Amino acid sequence: MEQYVPPFTITNTMLTAAAQIAEKTGRIAGFRSFETRPHLRRNNRIRSVHSSLAIEANPLSLDEVRSVINGQSVIGPEKEIREVINAYQAYDMLGEFDPFSLRDLQRLHGIMTHLTLEDCGVFRTHNEGVFNGDVCIFMAPPPEFVPDLMRNLFTWMRESRETVHPLILSSVFHYEFVFIHPFSDGNGRMARLWQTALLSEWNPIFRYLPLESRIHEFQDGYYDAIAVCHSAGSSNAFIEFMLDMINQTLDQALRQISEKDAYLSEPLQKLMEIMEYDVPYTAAQLMKSLQLKSKDNFRRLYLNPAIEKGLIIMGMPDKPTSRNQTYIRK
Repeated sequence: MEQYVPPFTITNTMLTAAAQIAEKTGRIAGFRSFETRPHLRRNNRIRSVHSSLAIEANPLSLDEVRSVINGQSVIGPEKEIREVINAYQAYDMLGEFDPFSLRDLQRLHGIMTHLTLEDCGVFRTHNEGVFNGDVCIFMAPPPEFVPDLMRNLFTWMRESRETVHPLILSSVFHYEFVFIHPFSDGNGRMARLWQTALLSEWNPIFRYLPLESRIHEFQDGYYDAIAVCHSAGSSNAFIEFMLDMINQTLDQALRQISEKDAYLSEPLQKLMEIMEYDVPYTAAQLMKSLQLKSKDNFRRLYLNPAIEKGLIIMGMPDKPTSRNQTYIRK
């Protein structure tokens, strides 16, 4: 029987993006840039979980997702809270499972959908469509085709891992997985987790990059690329889209790890260390964390320079002197 090969072609756009990505991963100086910064690793992981769930209409905010992961009480639907717990557990297993194993994929789907889906870890037995909100992008293949389609996809990945660049292979997998739609629920979450796992196999730095946050930001483009590929019968548009998302994610990572460079004063370095990304802080909270008593020194040495350098923004920029003003690290 002839081996299945997903339909795609390498374009100049893909080659240029892959070269840029390789250069940026080199500049990050490898795995240790994040290995030595657990605070940044954890924050990025939380952002990945929040964004991947938000794409699937989970209504919990980033702060609520962080609270759930930290074991704090959150008022919200039990299913959505469970989705956060499951997704964080699944992402925490990156590096502990084989992304070229179909058995491991089914096992991780069982973890991702634990207590939220009756047939977790089991291929669907009914017809399904792929939706962007209330709009059906396309109908997935009939359920009786799913087992063979998934076996063929994983066979192709294993046999192509030495000849197809991981950046391309992981993007092809992502699209093909979404197209097959093998499970009754959780397909989008698993597609994004699995691309991250495949990229992490190539370079462990991807375990700590919130690629899902960039996809969430460009969610319409994500679904548009899927729809274009479905019409074209090729995953080219989706590959190019994902390479662009990876490129942008690496740009953000380079900004993150450069914040300890010499150009930052010691006060600014201390301020960056105690602030999590996208979390609003009052001036009083920041002063308490920094063990400062002088408001004038805090504003002169910490707050104003951080705003001037674009390291933080005001939560209420139209009311800069408000007593309820907050500051957010970006």
